[in-house]
Amino acid sequence: MFDTMILGGTVVNADGQGPADVGIRDGRVAALLAPGETVMARSFIDAGGKQLLPGLVDAHAHLREPGLTQKEDFESGTHAAALGGVTTILDMPTDDPWTATARQLSEKMASATGRLHVDVGFQAVVSKSCDSLDDLLALSPVSLELFTADVPAEYLFDSLDAVTEMLRRLAGAGPVIGVSPGDQSILEGSAGRDRGGDISAFLASRPPIAEAGGIARAVLAAAETGARVHVRQVNSKLGVEAWCRLQSMADVTVETTPQNLFFTSGDYETAGAKLKGSPPFRRYDDVQALRHAVFEGLITIMATDHAPHSAVEKSAAYGSFADIPGGMPGLQTLLSVMLDLVAEKLIALPDLVRMCAYNPANRFGLGRSKGSIAVGCDADILVVDLNHSTVITDAEQATRAAYTPFHGRRMAGRLTDVFLRGERIVKDGVLIAPRRGQVVRSAT
Repeated sequence: MFDTMILGGTVVNADGQGPADVGIRDGRVAALLAPGETVMARSFIDAGGKQLLPGLVDAHAHLREPGLTQKEDFESGTHAAALGGVTTILDMPTDDPWTATARQLSEKMASATGRLHVDVGFQAVVSKSCDSLDDLLALSPVSLELFTADVPAEYLFDSLDAVTEMLRRLAGAGPVIGVSPGDQSILEGSAGRDRGGDISAFLASRPPIAEAGGIARAVLAAAETGARVHVRQVNSKLGVEAWCRLQSMADVTVETTPQNLFFTSGDYETAGAKLKGSPPFRRYDDVQALRHAVFEGLITIMATDHAPHSAVEKSAAYGSFADIPGGMPGLQTLLSVMLDLVAEKLIALPDLVRMCAYNPANRFGLGRSKGSIAVGCDADILVVDLNHSTVITDAEQATRAAYTPFHGRRMAGRLTDVFLRGERIVKDGVLIAPRRGQVVRSAT
């Protein structure tokens, strides 16, 4: 006897797709059966003509707790995620205070418990002191994050030597090491040369060569130390070329964001503060190079870098463009935007699952339970109707930012249902089973 049977759908996993009926028991996928096979279940869901995808795993998001809840909080951020088909969020540690110690991580996990609409895994930041590492690792964070530019001094590893020595210390510790590529010397040099404060000055302070150099530094340090490294958001042609040449040298993966495939630096002239983030959007040829890398399967993970700010913060007057708070929402629109890339034939549905579910789950220690519709995995399942389209609007966004950079765009496909561990939590765009999310931990 199954708790639930989802009938008539096409199951899409990273390695392919095909028709199957999905049997769910005790919150997990218990069976994948031939369509029409006679079974007993307490409830049946008709998914005839629709696609069944594993719930998405967003490997790079900022839920803004603790200390920054005017921008977002656990409840609003996970609400947005649920409506967008993201059933697992990997939350970055750059809140207030930054999540750097076992005590801070434990308190963050405790604060989230009972307030989550989807599952959340937490990431911790590596500090120069790196105190009580064993206590921190005992809490099983899904990653340790290492920054190379544009962060407070305590968390800044601004040389190849500093990165290498910390990776040497962390190699074999357990979770993957997330490295944000950048170059502090270019930031400082640019600030000294151009004090204009306009958009062009901001772009010049974070050029593609800084990204490419950061990628090279991360890969070389990983090769030298044997550390498992994940390179955070890349979006330039030069960065992609550096990645392609060096990736085989070490155990490394890479991510980008969907917005990097749709917007260019020219869009700052019209959208301004709403699109301001770091790394900045690049030129048209950079976008095309990144799209080609996605098409060729060279990008491991597609994440959102969901980093909302309040409307007041984004609309305030600032002395320079660089001073505008950087980041934008993305959790609620990830699936819609990726489905549009499928409609464009840039990727196929299994590619979407590979980049947005299977790869992030496996890289961050959640592959035993997340990222696939397979026997034994959590029954985190999305029901998608490809025969309809979706218009993304600001009014429908659950994030506290109350907007999306994709406002007004018609995207292919429509998400009809979201299941979290076998329970339907979203139906036809409405959260119907709140606060069913749990804190999840890395199994590495």
